[in-house]
Amino acid sequence: MMSVSSEAIHDIFRKLFHEIGNLERKAIITEEFKDISNKDMHVIEAIGMGVDNTMSVVAKKLGITAGSLTISINNLVNKKYVLRKRGKVDRRKVYISLSEKGQKAFSHHKSFHKKLTEALVKPLNQEEMKVLLKSLSGLFGFFKEYRELER
Repeated sequence: MMSVSSEAIHDIFRKLFHEIGNLERKAIITEEFKDISNKDMHVIEAIGMGVDNTMSVVAKKLGITAGSLTISINNLVNKKYVLRKRGKVDRRKVYISLSEKGQKAFSHHKSFHKKLTEALVKPLNQEEMKVLLKSLSGLFGFFKEYRELER
């Protein structure tokens, strides 16, 4: 049987996951970015700014196969969010980067997550932030282990 505190934590997690998903869809997919999905936005985030990434590097960041990523990349290239080019030395390597439009989407997504993080840590003192970081790290570890078991 769950203790009261465990039950309360379970309840808030369930509500948080639901609300974050709903809010993220509404906050991130604005009028300017209505032609892409939340999943597309996370692909854009994984590509990031700066240097060209290979398909395999981005797929690994997302925890998916390069084949699965190809479908999303094709869609984002067609919508002009992502640029794709073959390697000059090794033509088998495919490099992807964000176009100017993709960079705008990336910045928009990053801004949302920054606001979310600021709201989370604003009321906490340094000791509470350490506890939160430890808890979130443990949760991340659980997700990672769970994903590995699913494979």
